[in-house]
Amino acid sequence: MLDAAARKLIDPPLNALGRSIAGQGISANQVTLAGLILGLVAALLIAVGATGWALIPLLASRLADGLDGAVARASARTDFGGYLDIACDFLFYGVIPLAFVLNNPDANGAAGAFLLTSFYFNGTSFLGYAILAEKAQITTEARGVKSLYFTGGLLEGTETIVFFVLLCLFPGLFPALAWIFGALCFITAISRILLARRIFAPTSDEAGT
Repeated sequence: MLDAAARKLIDPPLNALGRSIAGQGISANQVTLAGLILGLVAALLIAVGATGWALIPLLASRLADGLDGAVARASARTDFGGYLDIACDFLFYGVIPLAFVLNNPDANGAAGAFLLTSFYFNGTSFLGYAILAEKAQITTEARGVKSLYFTGGLLEGTETIVFFVLLCLFPGLFPALAWIFGALCFITAISRILLARRIFAPTSDEAGT
C-alpha cells in the first residue's frame, strides 16, 4: 500500500548511489546476492536470540534490495537479474519468520506456520498476476522500473519491512503480530485474485465467441 509513495522518496538517492556503484564495476546481481547474505545473517542472529543486533543486517539487506535495481538501471537491466532479485526476496521474506520459530518453537511455532502460509499464498497471487500482466502486456512504473509487474495491495514490501523491524524490537510479540499480519496477507492475496478476475476474466461477449 505504501510502496508507490515510498518509491517517490527513495528513488532519487538510490539512483544516484546506484550510478556510483555501477561506476565501480559492481553488478546488480552482486548487490542482490550481497543483500541476500545480509538477510541470512539477520535470520541467524534472530535464531540465536540477538534480535536487536539483527536489525543492522536486516535493514542493510533491504537497502541492497533497493540498490540492485538502481545499479541495473545505471548499467544493464536483464531478465535474469529481475528473476534473481525476486527469488532472493522471497527467500528473505521466508527465512526471517523461520528464524523466530527456530528461536522459540513452542511459543512461535503455530503463528510462524500461519505467517509462512500466508506469505506463500500472497506470493503466489503476486507472481501469478505478474504472469498474466506480462501476457496482456500491462505495464506500470508506480513502484519503480521492474522486470516483473508489481501490482499493489494492502501489504507490500514497505509494510513487511516495518513488520520485521517491529518483530526485532519486540520479539515477545511475535505470535500476536504474526497472526495479525498473516491475516492481512490473506486479505491482500484474496483482493489481488478478485482484481485479476476483474481485469483478466473474459467478458460475456468474449466467452461466447
